[in-house]
Amino acid sequence: MAKPVGNYLKKHSEALVKDVGIEASAELCGKSKATLGRYYSDDPDHADRFMPIDVVAALEGAARFPHVTAALADLRGITLSYDHDRKNSTEGGVNSTVVALSQRFAQLMAEYNLSIQDGKISINEAKRLLNETLAIQKVLIEMKLHLEEEAL
Repeated sequence: MAKPVGNYLKKHSEALVKDVGIEASAELCGKSKATLGRYYSDDPDHADRFMPIDVVAALEGAARFPHVTAALADLRGITLSYDHDRKNSTEGGVNSTVVALSQRFAQLMAEYNLSIQDGKISINEAKRLLNETLAIQKVLIEMKLHLEEEAL
């Protein structure tokens, strides 16, 4: 697997485990915390080690967002519609998602401003920026769902 693609998948595997929680992830999929860590480690010894699909499925079932599935779709240029939260709630609408989008974008710009103050974006700063872009992506998906609902 090409290194950039592998790194991309490892970052999303890490986001998935952190979304569920390391302890809960280990218990849920029957893997040790160390094994889970190896799946997203950027250490050269673990460069060819990736999370098995059954582990991804188990963790994404418990996660707030399908991080690895979204990453795989993104790599193929596919856009997913994620409908997890909409099943139990019809609150809000386009207006509330526009407000949420504005807030998330402001947060992204604030993180970016802090990150570039020294002229260089560190790994931790990049992770925070990535988290904010993922949050924006979730809001955009929610907005898309609201617009589709209103168009019916």
